[in-house]
Amino acid sequence: MIIYSSEEGFIKPRGIKNNKGIHDPSIKLPHIGIGVFSEYLLNDIVKKFNCKKVGELMEKRPIYILEYKNIQLTIFMAGISGPWISQDIEELSVNGIDTLIIFGNCGVLNKNIEDCSIIIPNKAYRDEGTSYHYLPDSEYIELDNEYSNLFKEILKEYKFNYTDGATWTIDAFYRETKEKIEMYKNKGVVCVEMEGASIAAVCKYKKIHYFTFYYAGDNLDSVEWEERSITQLANFDKKTKVPILALELAYRIESNTL
Repeated sequence: MIIYSSEEGFIKPRGIKNNKGIHDPSIKLPHIGIGVFSEYLLNDIVKKFNCKKVGELMEKRPIYILEYKNIQLTIFMAGISGPWISQDIEELSVNGIDTLIIFGNCGVLNKNIEDCSIIIPNKAYRDEGTSYHYLPDSEYIELDNEYSNLFKEILKEYKFNYTDGATWTIDAFYRETKEKIEMYKNKGVVCVEMEGASIAAVCKYKKIHYFTFYYAGDNLDSVEWEERSITQLANFDKKTKVPILALELAYRIESNTL
């Protein structure tokens, strides 16, 4: 059983590391951060846009300042799993991040969801551990929908199909059992991933604006597991069209606040 405590943590985040690998809270980051779970997609973004490496997160995962249109954004290699992404958010917030857009691959619980199509989660079922250290016990977390309609406008403009529905966050990849798949399908869950509930819990706790979305990968709505494009380079040409959605959302959020 996980015991929730509302008390402030004993160990405090020290900010991101600079390019010498030393925690440096004095680095001022653009306040909108974009987290990318795929290192191949992140490298593709860095090649296509004007990016400057300004620091790193644990395990030397890079952080860049990226120029898009007339604004600057923070973009970083997001840590896979609840513990890693929660630490990322804690550290980034020290350096000025107050709005996050985080995207990555997910498994689908409906075989009719097209490979690499977009999924917008509206609630996250908590089948992991990290979220319970940030919010009291509950079956799921209602996700922040502040930017959902704006994002859907962007999807329409860029001609992306999308599905919205609940997501199932689990921290044990090989324990996605048929029993649980059926149970969550009956609750309206359309996808499964490893960070959604954790991101939501940390951001709610720290009062950070956030938006998460996914592109569809493997299929669990089948007799046997269908890998589809779960590996990072599978269907990569199509995946390279996804990051512009996050960049454009960040641009419009910033434009609306100027």
